[in-house]
Amino acid sequence: MPKFAANLSMMYPEFDVPDRFEQAHRAGFTAVEFLQPYAYDTNQMGDWLAASDLRLILINTPMGDVRAGERGLAGLPGREADFDRAMHQALDFATALSVPMIHLMAGVVPAGESQRRARETFIDNVRRTADIASESGIRLLLEPLNPVDLPGYLYSRADEVAALINEIDRPNVQLQYDFYHLQLSQGNLAAGLREYLPLIGHIQFSSVPGRFEPQYGEVNLPFLFNVLDEIGYAGWVGCEYRPKTTTAEGLAWAKPYGLG
Repeated sequence: MPKFAANLSMMYPEFDVPDRFEQAHRAGFTAVEFLQPYAYDTNQMGDWLAASDLRLILINTPMGDVRAGERGLAGLPGREADFDRAMHQALDFATALSVPMIHLMAGVVPAGESQRRARETFIDNVRRTADIASESGIRLLLEPLNPVDLPGYLYSRADEVAALINEIDRPNVQLQYDFYHLQLSQGNLAAGLREYLPLIGHIQFSSVPGRFEPQYGEVNLPFLFNVLDEIGYAGWVGCEYRPKTTTAEGLAWAKPYGLG
């Protein structure tokens, strides 16, 4: 049976952030994701985690200047110093709270910049950072983001990330396989799971369209959860969705998995 982690950046929006941890615990979750935790200090978040008996398993790197359209810095030529600062912030946070995975965000290729140069910058940045992260046992995840929601992101398909991982050649750099994004960018999700299983470090899901719970949309997510068991995937599955009504009502999908 898959191990599900509640994404507290998106789930339980009807509660203040500190209360989301206790709500996740009451629903039966033992682990959570929090995409951008940097508005909170590690002592504060550590207290919330301890009080609710939860593990924080995933954070994202800072995105840069979001208002200017930035969605990560790793693939931006000339911004290596900014990337290093953002990465050190993420590593410090992850190390303090024993977070095992960081989604390393590549960013949108700037207008006028070549894809080749952005890719080379990205590879150099990830190699350097992966060596530092490995000292703390932290894995770096590369997630293809779909071109509908985020046009111009450095990569949008699993095969692109697989090629990057092979070229980066660091054992702690893995693929984050998000059903929502990959359905929009390439489809054929079950076959992709089987093909890329050796590279997959983490999985996330939400319905397509809408980014709601599994019971909505065009993708048979319970079928894919069964595929994870069939192929022997032992990692976490992040519930990265927005509740269509309240989070508690939307957790009807989770009853067969002992949650809700």
